[in-house]
Amino acid sequence: MDLKLKDRVAAVAASSQGLGYAAALELAREGARVGICSRDTGRIAEAARRIIKETGSEVFAHKADVSRKEDARRFVDAVAEQFGRLDILVTNAGGPPPGALNDIKSDDIDNAFHLTLESALTMMLTAIPHMRKHKWGRIVNILSMTVKQPKITLLMSNTMRPGILGFAKSISFELAKENILVNNVAPGYTRTERLGELAEDLAKRGGTTAEAVFREWEKSVPMERLGKPEEFAKVVAFLASDAASYVTGVTIQVDGGAVQGIL
Repeated sequence: MDLKLKDRVAAVAASSQGLGYAAALELAREGARVGICSRDTGRIAEAARRIIKETGSEVFAHKADVSRKEDARRFVDAVAEQFGRLDILVTNAGGPPPGALNDIKSDDIDNAFHLTLESALTMMLTAIPHMRKHKWGRIVNILSMTVKQPKITLLMSNTMRPGILGFAKSISFELAKENILVNNVAPGYTRTERLGELAEDLAKRGGTTAEAVFREWEKSVPMERLGKPEEFAKVVAFLASDAASYVTGVTIQVDGGAVQGIL
């Protein structure tokens, strides 16, 4: 599907691996010029090399720790400066460590706030002025299906990610008339490095194995399988395009039907 993203400029945060990488790769496949970031210089350079090799698109690799406000701000501005504009922002930060009530310490709250909530808000607020220059913009926040169906062992994620959802919904009202659309994508069980970490955590708690946890997750999904990063990324690319020109303020699950709520 040609989403007509040729020459659009996208900034995709936390994109050396996992869902961030998959989103950046898909946007590049659709012709966008892409800025990507990671805390690890070597990993983000390698991610850029792989995307360029596979797509031929222009890729700008930037070292940034988005849990630091200044890094988050500088990343977005650096992408805009590199390419002369910014059309698309995909916020992402990997998610705070797992933990239930008795696992949480005060530092965990601060760290989760900076990593998950503050980083997304900072990147959005930095991107909007760039988008306003051209009266066109797409913001897509990578969240989690836990914003609709919380998991007991993801207390910090359950707390911080709905804040992004509320902020995005609120600003979508104000930005709609400027053709800047703001949406969220809520992945379910998708086979990434992050999901492997969560499986290991649950396995230790339950005295079982990560593979057994994966099998239980598969059983809980109506499609009876885990998602693929590229399936998720195609939804991100759609929301980043003109094909989604009348979609704003929504949260779309990409979860194989795992969330059981009606809305």
